[in-house]
Amino acid sequence: MKETVSQITNHDQSLEDDRIINAMTVDVEDYFHVGAFEHDISRDDWDDLPCRVEQNTKRTLELFDRYDIKGTFFILGWVCQRYPALIREIHQKGHEVASHSIGHHRVTDLSREEFIDDINRSKKLLEDTIGAAVIGYRAPSFSIGEKNIWALECLKEAGYLYSSSIYPIRHDHYGMPSAPRFAFKPIENSEFLEMPVTTFEFLNKKFPCGGGGYFRLLPYSLSKLVMKRVNEKDSESCIFYFHPWEIDPEQPRQENASLKSKFRHYTNLDVMEKKIEKLLIDFRWGRMDDVYLKGK
Repeated sequence: MKETVSQITNHDQSLEDDRIINAMTVDVEDYFHVGAFEHDISRDDWDDLPCRVEQNTKRTLELFDRYDIKGTFFILGWVCQRYPALIREIHQKGHEVASHSIGHHRVTDLSREEFIDDINRSKKLLEDTIGAAVIGYRAPSFSIGEKNIWALECLKEAGYLYSSSIYPIRHDHYGMPSAPRFAFKPIENSEFLEMPVTTFEFLNKKFPCGGGGYFRLLPYSLSKLVMKRVNEKDSESCIFYFHPWEIDPEQPRQENASLKSKFRHYTNLDVMEKKIEKLLIDFRWGRMDDVYLKGK
């Protein structure tokens, strides 16, 4: 690993607000795409299940419009194929469109050849849909780590400028604790960036504070405290993520799933939208490319 890039860019700051700009990201997938249910819902059934991703993504766009927030939407190719108008709306509203793979296969489940095919197909599909370049990628379930770090080189060769696919924590489904906490250049003699989801450090250990289930489960006051600490003590931008299904407490329930999976997926869905709204008010937000690549 190369050393962390502590200051990727100088953020534009207004005279009225000199707080660091953080990166707001949305992984656009439906409730049945998630890794927690991969053993409970067959891929063969995806086309027959009631889709809610379009309405939930539109709710997300309305929420961002309310606070004049621009973010990065990591789009699943499966969603783009079925709702191209939605993807064009995301782009037309000024948000960044980035790749989240075609079919939400973990990178750890793909061969090198299969991964290359996936990232090229996804990039072309999104670019053909919005008529603009796609430069960012996020692996499903943060499934790039020490055993398949070669995937970052493949992304660079495919024309991506950055990835946000490594979570530098220890987790039963993913994680690379040895990775730097903040954006770094993993490839020698290349400007390609890996931008890990944000963590905070306590007692020499890394803990998650960048969104998802952790944000739903933990008190908002704690999330706000540690993210503010990253901005002020570490002088770094936070990278936050969530999914459109996380603001949808009315989604169909998977009763056959394990208790652990149901706890992770369904806990606090009814309060998530309000918590995100607080986050939009309490911090400054922008797109990944603007926060990290502006001026390059």
